[in-house]
Amino acid sequence: MCRCLSVGTSSYYDFMNKAKTKVLDQEIERKVISVFWDHKRRYGTRRIVSELSDSGIDIGRERVGSIMRRNNLRAIQPKGYIPKTTTSSNQRRSPNLLLNREPPSRPNEVWVGDITYLPIVDGSWSYLASWMDLWSRMIVGWSVEDHMKEDLIISAFKKGRKKRQPEKGMIVHSDGGGQYGSRMFRSILANGGFKQSMIRKANPYDNAYAESMFSRFKAELLEGGKFISLEDAQIECFEFIESYYNNKRKHSSSGNKNPLQFESEMGY
Repeated sequence: MCRCLSVGTSSYYDFMNKAKTKVLDQEIERKVISVFWDHKRRYGTRRIVSELSDSGIDIGRERVGSIMRRNNLRAIQPKGYIPKTTTSSNQRRSPNLLLNREPPSRPNEVWVGDITYLPIVDGSWSYLASWMDLWSRMIVGWSVEDHMKEDLIISAFKKGRKKRQPEKGMIVHSDGGGQYGSRMFRSILANGGFKQSMIRKANPYDNAYAESMFSRFKAELLEGGKFISLEDAQIECFEFIESYYNNKRKHSSSGNKNPLQFESEMGY
């Protein structure tokens, strides 16, 4: 066929190789775009590279970035974390047990908790309380209600405790808010043999782990919007936390693995 068309065989093979390369490039581009939208614009180049690597595709961040720019794909970015001093209770503040301490090396060694506001379209607020395992970044317990009383954090804590069955000695870290210093919550911790830890006064960065999670949560789920109702907030939080954050979202602190994958690979 090459002789009939007066085409050199080397030119033919060059053409075929370029055609194969073009098809491969197009397939990789489709996969990058697919991962980006599968994660609802929450993944940047680093996590897309990791996701494709799990599928056996070796690609660098620069190439992924080029594909994203060419297709006008920009990952959602949380607003910069601005420390806000929590209004403390009049009760005694527990010491910060995480200072000068090595990071946890196993599950249920340290849980960190916090509360964040969730806006509703009618101008009211709902509130999300969560407890995160600092080792794997797994959100072990959470609760969404229309108040931020002590029952909110206690409900979330009980859910996590029922699911994880933590042993005595676990550190339970939070800010110095009145909910965490309440007699009821402290009684639950004492009866379970857990150690309470709080941020130092006017040092919100002491709980940066929980603050960072909430910053990402609001950026990726709300994007500056509002929930329709309390029930809507509860449903959306369930979908985000249980179906996505714990089971799919990669964390750089865990070697770009999602919490469930990280715990499973570590034998838990």
